[in-house]
Amino acid sequence: MSKGRFGDFGGQFVPETLMAAVTALEEGRNSVCPTKEFREELSFYLKEYAGRETPLTFCRNVSADMGCRVYLKREDLLHSGAHKLNNTLGQALLAKHMGKKRLIAETGAGQHGVATAIAGAVLNLPVEVYMGETDCQRQSLNVFRMELMGATVIPVKGGTATLKDAVNEAMREWAASSEDSAYILGSVVGPHPYPEMVRDFQTVIGTEARRQILEHEGRLPDTVIACVGGGSNAIGMFHPFLKDDVKLVGVEAGGRGKAPGEHGASLESGRPGILHGALSYLLQDDDGQVIETYSVAAGLDYPSVGPEHSMLKDTGRVHYESVPDDEVLNAFRYLSRREGIVPALESAHAVAYLLREQDRFEKDDIVIINLSGRGDKDITREVVHEQI
Repeated sequence: MSKGRFGDFGGQFVPETLMAAVTALEEGRNSVCPTKEFREELSFYLKEYAGRETPLTFCRNVSADMGCRVYLKREDLLHSGAHKLNNTLGQALLAKHMGKKRLIAETGAGQHGVATAIAGAVLNLPVEVYMGETDCQRQSLNVFRMELMGATVIPVKGGTATLKDAVNEAMREWAASSEDSAYILGSVVGPHPYPEMVRDFQTVIGTEARRQILEHEGRLPDTVIACVGGGSNAIGMFHPFLKDDVKLVGVEAGGRGKAPGEHGASLESGRPGILHGALSYLLQDDDGQVIETYSVAAGLDYPSVGPEHSMLKDTGRVHYESVPDDEVLNAFRYLSRREGIVPALESAHAVAYLLREQDRFEKDDIVIINLSGRGDKDITREVVHEQI
């Protein structure tokens, strides 16, 4: 891979006002992250504070229903309730080593914002989080959690008032204050070095899962499934399995249907374009304008995807599909009732794929689902109450 590129995708498509900040981040990452001091400090926070490693849970009831052996990688049990903390602790610790005095972040479902607020609190760095006004309303619990931990939440009213617009505002603020501020990007999107750096912080998920399944079963799984919005939980799970003979499945937001504006399936329905500093698959109209997205899961409500996922789609190494909201809500209820585990609506997309494809699995097949987060944040949603 050339610098910042995943095949034809990735790169650094940013204005001159951001190039100094991006270059400084790349230099800081290259000099700080490989050091023994940084690796030991990050390992301490991940283990002693965040609660790694997370369990790989065998689901007896689901396995009996599906006719195969189903495991969940339990990122929902990580402190904060989602995989996001793996990345925010890494980036915030890097920022501190680089002498930054403030953390800036964007958030959709609120989990990345919460995880940044946590990292800021434990590392004694003030935090400002940009969040679309629409997402503030549908994820009010996470807004309260961020504010409780001392973060300032800034509602973004422009555009669709969702994740895309929050990223825009956070990047503008970073451009104006990069000398003393660090932008903690929440997924494997954006300009180099973010897609690679965030992936590296999240590969702890797949590294653990690979070792754990060998301990449980004595062999690798047949299939690994993860939901895909920007794609950090999925790439973190997939990357350690890329060289193995394992089917990898990424599940996007099918939303309310196939029409433009009704879903968030960038890989299934988009085409290459540039958004937030990188070339990747993008939902856009014939004039290249970004199309509005929709998903019941705020964390998947994004019109593009990480550039490495785009490469993996084009090479065929990872299979990508989408599932609609009704199947997601059914999966949300199903896992809650069959295993007593309430998944995030984002993670429920991966469970929904398993339910849809259950007839394709053989008795001895082993399936791992990355349960990227817990569903507490979604329980108050009116649409979920109607389904239950």
